[in-house]
Amino acid sequence: MKLYYYPGACSMAVHIVLREAGYEFDLDRVDLASKTTAAGEDYKLVNPKGYVPALRMGNGEVLTEATVILQYLADHKPTSELAPLLGGLDRYRLMEWLNFTATEVHKTLGALFNPKITGEWKANQITLFGRRAEWLDGQLAGKDYLMGKHFSVADAYLFTVVNWCHLFHIDLATWPTLNAYMARVAARPAVQAAMKAEGLGA
Repeated sequence: MKLYYYPGACSMAVHIVLREAGYEFDLDRVDLASKTTAAGEDYKLVNPKGYVPALRMGNGEVLTEATVILQYLADHKPTSELAPLLGGLDRYRLMEWLNFTATEVHKTLGALFNPKITGEWKANQITLFGRRAEWLDGQLAGKDYLMGKHFSVADAYLFTVVNWCHLFHIDLATWPTLNAYMARVAARPAVQAAMKAEGLGA
């Protein structure tokens, strides 16, 4: 397998899960401006959509979209317990968390990367994130992870995008339960290894 990634982007969630599940894989960093990879590939031929992540599997097929790749990886390593089995209500709860993260957290914080963002627009996005963070803070009360006691692919994704807050000087201490959750996820060996490999950790 090969993961096409950009440091700290949503592809880091896939990177974390690859390590959590014990996959053997290679990394290829994508230059998102030139659409070329560190290994010299034309990334537009890998993923014509132009963004990360993309996962090239052993048979040559390429899978894209973080929430899909995360579930694929979990389903192909069921003993990792990174996702509930398909068909049960718990799996749909996991999908709820993945969808919430994609549409309400990723898109909200992701807008802050836009170099043309206005001050008013930025303030609106930060306020919106605050409302989502307040809700998350309540949902995480009494839980180690989003699904309860077990770390899941949804945690890898939420951690990755909420971690962007430090880039925009959003203080998570405002939401102590969410802040403690982020520290708990950050302490996992697979998370530390992924961040170090992407040049984001010590």
